[in-house]
Amino acid sequence: MHIHNFENKNSILNQFVAELRNVSVQKDRMRFRNNVERIGEVLGYELSKTLSYATQTITTPLGTKDMALPSDKLVICSILRAGLAFHHGFLNYFDAAENGFISAYRRHENDADEFEVLVNYFAAPNLEGKILILADPMLATGRTLENVLKGLQKHGKPKQIHIVAVIGSEEGIAHTATIFPENTHLWIAAVDSSLNAKGYIVPGLGDAGDLSYGEKL
Repeated sequence: MHIHNFENKNSILNQFVAELRNVSVQKDRMRFRNNVERIGEVLGYELSKTLSYATQTITTPLGTKDMALPSDKLVICSILRAGLAFHHGFLNYFDAAENGFISAYRRHENDADEFEVLVNYFAAPNLEGKILILADPMLATGRTLENVLKGLQKHGKPKQIHIVAVIGSEEGIAHTATIFPENTHLWIAAVDSSLNAKGYIVPGLGDAGDLSYGEKL
């Protein structure tokens, strides 16, 4: 797997991630969602440099201009519900992309540390020959993406898979690399070293879904 980690590259991206992590700033849900969306835009721009392009002639009021424009067909698939704001960030740049949504969540029996990942809902177009962007803000254990990959297999074989995340753990990234094809790309804003007993990223930022949309029952 090709890993593009932007944590050690000085850019405004670091400011957005810092505000997501900050316990005082993240109390503002709208600002939290906006920062997640903006990170999606930055990662989408960087990802766009790897796409295929074809020359098209554009007619202006005063003449014509040949320009290299993206030629790949894209599908953005996001993990509900934490991925919604992230998804919009990519749609802001890839406005012609098709869309998919996947409901995946952890179930902790009796609040135990051990959990299973349940995938209850898929809505995705045909992926055959297209560029698949899998958007999941928090890449913790990698088990969610593993289950999602299994579920997407019936939708066709993508030309290329790009995983995009805000924060990931070293363990989760390593596990994901063993599951996905070797030519998969991971675009990530920050990588943290460890997971706690319940499989959450440390230091991380907490529960991205709750911080974006409110606590769930």
